[in-house]
Amino acid sequence: MFKATRQRTAIVVRAALAATVLAAASSSAIAADAFPNRPVRFIVTFPPGGGLDLMSRIVGKTLTETWGQQVIIDNRIGAGGTIGTALAAKAAPNGYTLLFVSSSHAINPAVYRKLPYDTEKEFVPITLTTLAPHLLVVHPSFPAATLKELIALAKAKPGTIPYVSGGIGSSTHLAGELLKSLAGIDLLHVPTKGTGPAVTEILSGRIPITIATVPSVLSHVKAGKLRALGLTSTRRSASAPEYLPIADQGVPGYEAASWHGALAPRGLPDSLIKQLNRDINAALLQDANKERLLREGLEVVGSTPQQFGTQISTEIKRWKKVVETAGIPVE
Repeated sequence: MFKATRQRTAIVVRAALAATVLAAASSSAIAADAFPNRPVRFIVTFPPGGGLDLMSRIVGKTLTETWGQQVIIDNRIGAGGTIGTALAAKAAPNGYTLLFVSSSHAINPAVYRKLPYDTEKEFVPITLTTLAPHLLVVHPSFPAATLKELIALAKAKPGTIPYVSGGIGSSTHLAGELLKSLAGIDLLHVPTKGTGPAVTEILSGRIPITIATVPSVLSHVKAGKLRALGLTSTRRSASAPEYLPIADQGVPGYEAASWHGALAPRGLPDSLIKQLNRDINAALLQDANKERLLREGLEVVGSTPQQFGTQISTEIKRWKKVVETAGIPVE
């Protein structure tokens, strides 16, 4: 009798243990599937205060509220964004580390001889987030009131008219080189150490031409301290609608707007790619976020992962050709 009782008790205990194990396994599976269930890190490849940083913080704040998990902004700056990108390439492909990059991501393969990562093979695109059109501006003393007049003047004096950029290999440098190539002109490049110093140079009148972000020069244009000759995007900018694209002023095919976007380490499951694409685009499209970004000269775009991947591949090829044509030294 006692033996039978012990056997029945053992069977009940084993059944209870099995049920507990199954419940725990089920709970673990649910927890693993519920993304995110802990903080998410955004590696941002440029310093605080710039357009990329602002966009990532706005998205991060909204997603913190949406997800109920903290989004941590991790600015890893230096070497044109390659330091932060190399760090992200080593992260686990689980969605908890995302990489926020600018258009320099597609320029770097052209200006660096060897990168510590493969730009296309080690990342999956999530979404193109924002565009940041640039303005081609001149000092008021410069004897060209239109882009056509600038081109004519440059053709009459090849290699003698300087333009200033934010540095060798920067997006503004390559924007100038692309203009030279497509317009058939020769301008003298003068590099500085960033957009701020470049704008200072043109405001002083020491160098007459630059290409810079809309927010960095628009107030000076409206105050009459600079003259805007054209926009680097292929369509008019919502933040500066009165200026025509350069491509519509006799330089067909010209496009050199900066952009920002989100990537993840290669190997991220398709389900997470879709969720992150949906959630980031939804954050960008909130009216308050769109308005705030537009005030800073950033136009919300959003895209599918496939569209963003195609854009990166296309621009890598384009900028390599520009660098080779211009003879820009590779580091």
